[in-house]
Amino acid sequence: MSGSFITFEGIEGSGKSTVARAVYEAFRRAGIPALLTREPGGTRISEGIRSMVLDPDATEICPKAELLLYLASRAQLVQETIEPALQKGQVVLCDRFMDASVAYQGWARGLGEKLVGDLNAFAVGQTVPGITFLLDLPVAEGFRRGPERREGERRSARDRLEREEQSFHEKVREGYLRLAEKNGDRFVVIDASKPVDEVITEVLRNIEARLNVNIL
Repeated sequence: MSGSFITFEGIEGSGKSTVARAVYEAFRRAGIPALLTREPGGTRISEGIRSMVLDPDATEICPKAELLLYLASRAQLVQETIEPALQKGQVVLCDRFMDASVAYQGWARGLGEKLVGDLNAFAVGQTVPGITFLLDLPVAEGFRRGPERREGERRSARDRLEREEQSFHEKVREGYLRLAEKNGDRFVVIDASKPVDEVITEVLRNIEARLNVNIL
């Protein structure tokens, strides 16, 4: 099987990281070479950018700078990690990717979907996901599941985006749903309010059907 690129998107608390990890483990059990990475992050440089852009104390970062930091992290991840893995025929799984910038910075921050789309194209080139799973969840439920309530963490332990107001995250969700509607050939919308085991099974079944593999 040639390399395949699968991404996982969703609002805070949607469970995308948990699902991405479970899918990675399913590929490993099936003996299919796979790589799991995340955005922002995944390389030494990109992880450094992640620490900066998600720092809860970095409240002075303006929307344009925020977008450019994400794009820089993304470009490095693509060139250093994603492209080489795909060329080796691996399955690449990424926790967030280019669609996150459209939803967060393009839509919720108001920078414009076209601008962010054009800059994304510059950052990633031809490295576009073949499948994007949008784990859709009402924002109120995502807040309930968030790290503060899930693990009893202090509010100060939440990252800069997690600390945004609920209205911001409502716009993010709206941006994601707009993207899914416009890119129905690539997006698979999953009801993330279901129990996580059901969500994982639904995602795995979709992957099996689309890639003709056995991973369940």
